[in-house]
Amino acid sequence: MSVITCVEDLRVLAKKRVPKAFYDYADSGSYTESTYRANSSDLAALHLRQRVAINVDQRSTRSSMIGEEVTMPVAIAPTGLTGMQWANGEMLGAIAAEKFGIPFTLSTMSICSIEDVASVTTKPFWFQLYVMRDRGFIKSLIERAKAAKCSALVLTLDLQILGQRHKDLKNGMSVPPKMTLANLLDLATKPGWALRALGGRKSFGNLAGHVSGADGIMTLSKWTASQFDPTLNWDDIAWIKEQWGGKLILKGILDVEDAKIAATTGADAIVVSNHGGRQLDGAVSSISALPAIVEAVGDQIEVWFDGGIRSGQDVLKAVALGAKGTMIGRAFLYSLGAMGEAGVTRMLQILQQELDVSMALTGTKDIKDAGPHILT
Repeated sequence: MSVITCVEDLRVLAKKRVPKAFYDYADSGSYTESTYRANSSDLAALHLRQRVAINVDQRSTRSSMIGEEVTMPVAIAPTGLTGMQWANGEMLGAIAAEKFGIPFTLSTMSICSIEDVASVTTKPFWFQLYVMRDRGFIKSLIERAKAAKCSALVLTLDLQILGQRHKDLKNGMSVPPKMTLANLLDLATKPGWALRALGGRKSFGNLAGHVSGADGIMTLSKWTASQFDPTLNWDDIAWIKEQWGGKLILKGILDVEDAKIAATTGADAIVVSNHGGRQLDGAVSSISALPAIVEAVGDQIEVWFDGGIRSGQDVLKAVALGAKGTMIGRAFLYSLGAMGEAGVTRMLQILQQELDVSMALTGTKDIKDAGPHILT
């Protein structure tokens, strides 16, 4: 593809270059995928208000998220198995994000470890925590994030029980991939990916050598069911906050009552998110949940948005509805799978350009001035 004009171009290219099991892992939701689809369709249903004859020279997309200056109000969300989209993908994504001036979040379920990412970055990145049954190991993960000088901890609250994703089960999703006939035939059509994989990490970098089953082949659904702690509750957040001692972000809030509780925990931000439609199928889209949560707690805590962002216009719409920041997951994975670090950089350029142009055409000079008035 000679000219990359949008995130969809990157998705199409990634589908051609990434093995089916790993592409499907990124591009799927739970059960019927109705919530996954709603995240994008509900964003598309929002209309921007075109304005004219307004001085929009010298526009700025710059903002801040939990006190950190950002080129635009976007952070790369934590995504599992990122290093299976492109060899050492988390390291490449972190490098691209740092150069562009936005935060990068490393998942607990990453292929590259905390230490791997720290070795290729010069500025602090964020670390996302899943709570497992072994609280001693959780404490050690937090200590490793501190040692790597991570500037924020992102605690994901909506994945203690894994939502069933049909494609993963049918593909026998595992890390490293099982060398079945179907997988071998698929890999034969992706020689570039296979060659890069030879020199890349191939297991869960943060878990290997520390957690039972993380070093060998096991389906992701079985491993998660055996390790993640379903007893996680609001009382645990105080313990995690005490262990961490730094800025804390709570991700996976979709209900106003939960948002009100989250705002009392001492966290610095909450992320309105349904895990990309990968957990409770039939839940509302993130964008439809955002306004009520902003109204309820937006004066107490930073409210961010995650779910369905595929363009700079989507970022603008979320900010207009009160989000102080946004997180992107699939757009990041598509761009990484398509072109590695260069793909991530191109995706961020596209988002910023779309955001800037759309601001201009709505009469908005500064992203901080975007509000409901730019929507119809």
